[in-house]
Amino acid sequence: MISSNYSKAVLPANSFLLFAEGALPKQTTRPRALIRALVLVVAVTFGATPPSHAEWQDPLLQEVLSRSLDQSSSFDDEFEAEVWLVDMSARLARFIKDPELRLQLLKMIHFEASKVELQPELVLALIQTESAFDQYAVSSAGAQGLMQIMPFWKDVIGRNQDNLIKIQTNLRYGCTILSFYLEKEKGNLTRALARYNGSLGKTWYPERVLNNWERHWVVN
Repeated sequence: MISSNYSKAVLPANSFLLFAEGALPKQTTRPRALIRALVLVVAVTFGATPPSHAEWQDPLLQEVLSRSLDQSSSFDDEFEAEVWLVDMSARLARFIKDPELRLQLLKMIHFEASKVELQPELVLALIQTESAFDQYAVSSAGAQGLMQIMPFWKDVIGRNQDNLIKIQTNLRYGCTILSFYLEKEKGNLTRALARYNGSLGKTWYPERVLNNWERHWVVN
């Protein structure tokens, strides 16, 4: 049974794997810096009325959320990478048939999750819940892509040109937002997931994500 108390794990990076997409500038940033910057948008939830650009624009927030790590992988070594990718690729096959596309996506998920100290398997469970791994999913509320990001976040960081359907960009936004909510909730995963969904105070959404995590993505 997965605990609702979440402890982020830092996974070191090396140069074993490469991104399939390089949409964002290659600069380094620290996960804690991302968290501190996102405090500026603590009042925003996905169930709320999207804020105006003027209300939430901030140079620091724009800077830290626009950066991209220049490291090419988040695995300790080649063997670890192969074991994880083979395992997760088999689990992902029912959603994505093409093995090359599966590996490409898994590399990006592992990188973006690890960069902000999230477990990649948690992100996989969230994506399953949000979009069933449909890159082009758009909700009735307008949320887009794998992690169902609301377009107003582009105004928040002053990056109107960002394409939220693009996988790497979508993962960058979603992982950073979830990481911030976990920090805000002091590791309480149930409350962090509810914030991500805009349903704080209710448990139906966290239960779905945690159930998917436990049933499909937990690494024994």
